[in-house]
Order: sequence, then structure tokens, then C-alpha cells
Amino acid sequence: MDNPGPPRRAAAPSPTVVLAVALGGGLGATARYGATRLWDVPVETGFPWTILAVNTLGCALIGALMVITEERGHRLARPFLGTGVLGGFTTFSAYAGGARTLTDAGRVGPALGYLVLTLAAAMAAVWAGTAATRSLRAGSRP
Repeated sequence: MDNPGPPRRAAAPSPTVVLAVALGGGLGATARYGATRLWDVPVETGFPWTILAVNTLGCALIGALMVITEERGHRLARPFLGTGVLGGFTTFSAYAGGARTLTDAGRVGPALGYLVLTLAAAMAAVWAGTAATRSLRAGSRP
């Protein structure tokens, strides 16, 4: 059996890529914050619908972006739009925080439902975004 040797370290990202991710992340996080201000749901007494919707939409857009940029695309498209904008827009911390807030309020059933529903919706959204974009691209080719 061949010994592949020690794992190689990935090259450090260029300052341009780091800047693209940072700028995109700021835009995405700002959009998420705006969504929570426009559709403010008190999690203690309600359900974290806003973050569920944000994460689902973001995952659908991530699926579409991966298809669009897989064949061609500017080298900064995925870092800026994927990791930056959509990474800042979607949020695992608010997802976990919403579940904790529900649990702390004694609403364990809704908390578990939220945890499962978000994961299922996110996975379905990535699949749907990918499938829809592939279908649209296939239909536009001669």
C-alpha cells in the first residue's frame, strides 16, 4: 500500500479573495438583518419563520450559483456570492439561537420541529435550486 505522506496544506487565499468574501459577507448579513427587521417574529411566543425562510432561500440560491459557476465564471464569483453574500445571508448561529430560545421558553416541541424543518427545507432547497438551474440551462442551449 502506498503511503501518501503527510497531508498537504491548501494554499493561502489571495488578499483579493479574502476581500471578496468579506465584502460579500457584509452584504449578505445586512440583507439577513433587513429581513428580520421587516418580518419580525418574537421567537419566545412565535416561530422563527424569518430565519427559516432566509436559510431556505439562501440554500436555493447556493444550489443555483454552483450550477451557474461550475463551467465558467469569474474566479471571484463563488467567494463573493457563495461564501460571502450567501454565507452571510444564511445563518447557522441564528438557527441554533432560535432553537435555544424556543427551548428556554419551554417550547421543546416547536424547537425540535424547527431544527428538523430547517434542515429538511435547506436540503430540499439546494436540490431544487440546482435542478431548476440545470433544467433552465439545458433548455436554453441550442
